[in-house]
Amino acid sequence: MELKQLFQASAIAAALALAGCGGDINISEGDIDNSSSVTNNYGDSGSTGGGTETPAEELPGEASASLSSALTAAFGTDVSVRVLSGRLTDADAGDNGNVVLTNDTVWALDGPVFVGGDKENSVTLEIEEGTIIFGSRGADYLVVSRDSQIEVNGTASAPVIMTSYNDVVGDEVGAGQWGGVVLLGNAPSTKCPQDGSDCALQVEGAEEGAVFGGTDAADSSGTINYLVVKYAGYEVAPDNELNGITFGGVGSGTEIDYVQVHANADDGVEFFGGSVDVKHLVLTGNQDDSVDWDNGYNGRLQYVYVAHAADNSDANRGIEGDGDGGDGTAFSLPTISNMTVVGNTFDTEDADSEGLLLRDQTGAHIMNLLVTGPEAMGECLEMDSDETVQGNLSDGDLTITYSAIACSEPFKMADGDVDLEAWFTGQEGNQLIAFEDRANLGLNIDGSLTSESAMLTAGTDASQVDTFFDATTFIGAVGADDWRQGWAFGFGGGNIELAQTRSGCPTGTTTITDIDGSTTTCEISGTITSDLTLTAGNYYALSGAVFVGGDNEDSAVLTVEPGVTVYGNSGNDYLVVSRGSQIMASGTAADPITFTSRDHVLGGLDAGSAGQWGGMIILGNAYSTKCPQDGSECALQVEGAQEGAVFGGNDNEDNSGTLRYVRVMHGGYEIAPDNELNGITFGGVGSGTTVEYVQVHKNADDGVEFFGGAVNAKYLAFTGVQDDSVDWDNGFQGKLQFVLVKHADDNSDANRAIEGDGDGGSGTEFSNPMVANMTVIGNTFDTADADSEGILLRDQTNAQLFNIIVTGPAEMGECFEADLSDGDTTLEANMDGTNTPQLTFSNSVLACSENIRDTGTFDQTAWFTAQAGNSLLDNTATVLDGIYTVDATAPADVAAMDSFFLSVDFIGAVKDADNDWTAGWTVGLE
Repeated sequence: MELKQLFQASAIAAALALAGCGGDINISEGDIDNSSSVTNNYGDSGSTGGGTETPAEELPGEASASLSSALTAAFGTDVSVRVLSGRLTDADAGDNGNVVLTNDTVWALDGPVFVGGDKENSVTLEIEEGTIIFGSRGADYLVVSRDSQIEVNGTASAPVIMTSYNDVVGDEVGAGQWGGVVLLGNAPSTKCPQDGSDCALQVEGAEEGAVFGGTDAADSSGTINYLVVKYAGYEVAPDNELNGITFGGVGSGTEIDYVQVHANADDGVEFFGGSVDVKHLVLTGNQDDSVDWDNGYNGRLQYVYVAHAADNSDANRGIEGDGDGGDGTAFSLPTISNMTVVGNTFDTEDADSEGLLLRDQTGAHIMNLLVTGPEAMGECLEMDSDETVQGNLSDGDLTITYSAIACSEPFKMADGDVDLEAWFTGQEGNQLIAFEDRANLGLNIDGSLTSESAMLTAGTDASQVDTFFDATTFIGAVGADDWRQGWAFGFGGGNIELAQTRSGCPTGTTTITDIDGSTTTCEISGTITSDLTLTAGNYYALSGAVFVGGDNEDSAVLTVEPGVTVYGNSGNDYLVVSRGSQIMASGTAADPITFTSRDHVLGGLDAGSAGQWGGMIILGNAYSTKCPQDGSECALQVEGAQEGAVFGGNDNEDNSGTLRYVRVMHGGYEIAPDNELNGITFGGVGSGTTVEYVQVHKNADDGVEFFGGAVNAKYLAFTGVQDDSVDWDNGFQGKLQFVLVKHADDNSDANRAIEGDGDGGSGTEFSNPMVANMTVIGNTFDTADADSEGILLRDQTNAQLFNIIVTGPAEMGECFEADLSDGDTTLEANMDGTNTPQLTFSNSVLACSENIRDTGTFDQTAWFTAQAGNSLLDNTATVLDGIYTVDATAPADVAAMDSFFLSVDFIGAVKDADNDWTAGWTVGLE
């Protein structure tokens, strides 16, 4: 049947608005003559409604005429929604003998839905590509009984999605909103009777009678290809939730390939005995263990990607492996190749984010494993003190080879246990990487390996161990080919496809509860791999690190319409525009675009303070002095972001998009002591990028920082920034004109208006930006570590500075300093004319109590006063009226120097009230 893609959240939402309110769909059947009076959890009386390609009598479940009619009206085409409940048997089968869920119908689970009885009334449940199935409560789950089968026929372009009601209607989503999927088979479990009698083990989480186990290790429960399971794992009872997918005694005759479990309240997948094999498994944001095995599981897994929640919410282990039954000599013994575990910082008394825990009665053979995470993550590897596990460590039944771990706590062990560090490093091909050197893994932000990663060739060929495995050379789940892309949620797939939800949230975002009770609020998360427009009239919430595109692959354009507000709630919330992608944020003076904090949105400007969310990072392919000098590819990790957020290249004309009339406010969250995000970080951004009319307000770290690159900018305002307002290094070569810096009016935290560095390169290469028409207004902030200052130039930088005013109150720090105290010969040579071009500073006024701080033996005061048009004053009133220039110093003709610059007849950033480019769109300049 042709995939119709009729299931759209807009239509569902419209139908629900017509059908009723509340957590369930309440439908009045009206005067329909129903053939059945069965009432399900959704309030429907069974009936046929809506026209579909498949005759209603051939479809399982019950249909609602009201809901089908409502959806048909919303779409202008025939749509059918049917509800499944009870037990599906051959009585529900169509012409091919299978129970078929078609993709031109939306399917709802009502309570436990069983496929077949236990070894009786068996049937195959066939699910077409692109089909959507949802549950609305914990009692809604799917069970495939022993001797029945499931055939999930998803594709890379149209996976089957099983999700929650909230996800369907575009409401707020989260773990535990419905049950999950349970597959039951006849394969052995160590908990089966040892006397050969029949085995019928009750599976956890499901109702009584959902049993598994037997003697057929090659049993088949069917085939699952391209399946995404989201927001499941409802808590049946305290500490008893359903797994995303439970495999109970499932045999090796079952085919499982390309499966994701996302945001499950319990384990992602759990294997209770059995021998089922799995390839291409994605487990993201699950709240308990991502992979759990016990009962003697001995299957094989290849390509397993585990990432704990990016917002550092609930998580536990990447693997928890047990035997959990048997006579003590029988134990679980799976074989795993190519797995990645990326932890987070979740940590409570009961659980924290960890790598692997292997415990009672398990062995395992693991190859090509990569485990890492942030510094506050728990241990990479732990083995229980159980005598079976400890014995397996010594006798070869538990091995980890050709693997790499990089955690701040690599191992956890009890006294008297096998020394895990010696054991791990003593096995073939393993790498124990110091946490501070974890960048050596070459891991992209999305868990794939960079093209330069040594892990690409550090693995072993798993196919030589077992022919089930593909031939491999790399460590981790994802090598050069990112098999997750296009079908998995967070990787360009797994979404409920829609053109526009009823509330106005665009495709690629999720509708969440209105932040202010009235304005549509849309959530953005993961990696954006197709073009996305943030439409006006909505609020947009960043959920974790949001990436626009992958690194020079899966590129996308993020367009932000005038007047849009995007907000974050913590330091984990920030926006990254990857190399090869673009942001097109073009506001207007009347409708600027705002990136800010949740507190600001809720409480107004005064409720916002520095460090309430992350910030904005733009990455490009322009040059950095830290790029390899041998011509090899450049991929420099940017500060503050997750690993894999990289920049650098050789294209100084690279184009990362447009920022026009954009305000970035209340950012700079402290990730670690003295490590905050900048308001806007420009990493290797090229001159093809447009940046003009941009403000950074109350940022806890720098306002903007340029790491190399050649991006130019005009009309920049920095207000209340707590560290440097403008920072450059890595050989930055851009041009800036009209830059206003005003330290906080309340004399709170501030540092330099400019901090210029080279910070890398051969010693002959250095930063050399041009800055014209800048005004710096300091305050009285002064501590042992930082104070309000003007301009500091230091190691390996040059600069061409024109038409600048630096001033402030009497207690402000120095107006200008070239840091020569450590014998920086590069900077001194730039100033005295030894190097070409010479560092110049002309047509400018310094008006501070300490205008110049001389360090070293070079006379900086004489250097400054010898240059054209400069003067040293000591009174702010003689140079500024508020932010407007009153000093009559003749400006340099910067337009004649470079066509980027505009011709001016004044020094400083803002001429007067009639020419105030800050008016109407900035804040904090009253």
